[in-house]
Amino acid sequence: MKLSCATAMLDTALAEAQRMGVQVCVSIVDAAAWPVAFARMEGTPLGSIDVCNKKARTAVLFHMDSADFGRIAHPDGHAYSLENTNGGLTSFGGGLVLKTADGAVVGAIGVSGASTEDDIAIARKAASALTT
Repeated sequence: MKLSCATAMLDTALAEAQRMGVQVCVSIVDAAAWPVAFARMEGTPLGSIDVCNKKARTAVLFHMDSADFGRIAHPDGHAYSLENTNGGLTSFGGGLVLKTADGAVVGAIGVSGASTEDDIAIARKAASALTT
């Protein structure tokens, strides 16, 4: 993923969070789960840093949104405790896998700090700025 693409998504996420009146952290990683861009809005709890990073890593490492990952990693799921692998993952919404038009995974975005629903909405808005 190019830095210019990641920063465009980052800017979109921050603008959407500001429009919604919430403070968040945003992490964008490449297809190998390495960081490309990150921001923490003033007032966002420090714990949200780790959570947004784990949301992004979860999405890209398993090629699925973190909310979908949560459906299989819950106590009655097929992969209970899977979030304890890969250095720690997360099993709730706010991490979206980023794909090209032909379906190739290019990275992921993780948003944390607002409600799970707002985190997902911000991540979706930012993902709409994806250019490949």
